[in-house]
Amino acid sequence: MYRRTAAVLTALVAAGALAGCGGENWAKKCTTTNGVVECDVADRPQVGDVTGELLDGSAYDIKNDAGKVVVVNFWGSWCSPCRAEAADLEKTYQATKAKEVAFLGINSRDDRDSAIAFEKGRVSYPSVYDFSGKVALKFDVTQTSTPATLILDRQGRIAVALRRSTTAGELQPLVERVAAEGNG
Repeated sequence: MYRRTAAVLTALVAAGALAGCGGENWAKKCTTTNGVVECDVADRPQVGDVTGELLDGSAYDIKNDAGKVVVVNFWGSWCSPCRAEAADLEKTYQATKAKEVAFLGINSRDDRDSAIAFEKGRVSYPSVYDFSGKVALKFDVTQTSTPATLILDRQGRIAVALRRSTTAGELQPLVERVAAEGNG
């Protein structure tokens, strides 16, 4: 009963907050094609302070990734498309981490053991355990489904939002393009 109530409450809070309640919907200023939102530099929303507990129990603070491109993937072990895209996310992470790119998973609506088991052998980057959805809300996105992926530029602004699963062939060029912005 508790789990069902928590899941319903999380979904309601997320639906309202992620739909842009209390503020302008930033994605309307950006270009959306086939579930991929790309924002010009002037229209990119700033992500605030994001902190949380990683699946291994250690603390995460987005400030530790300041100056890096940060790829944030929202996932759950219960999500079939998340399983399908995990290898592509890891492949992109390995291909881009030398370019000062960090990856972070945001695990939602999972018990910790299921989340840890899902990640084992699939991805090597860390994930925040976010059963309640409080960490996801800090990204202030209009994401309404899982999986979803954000690419934050080196200034901590949302450059790209993918509102569906992705592949390495799609994600890697987007990450590399955002990473190259800081080098030019």
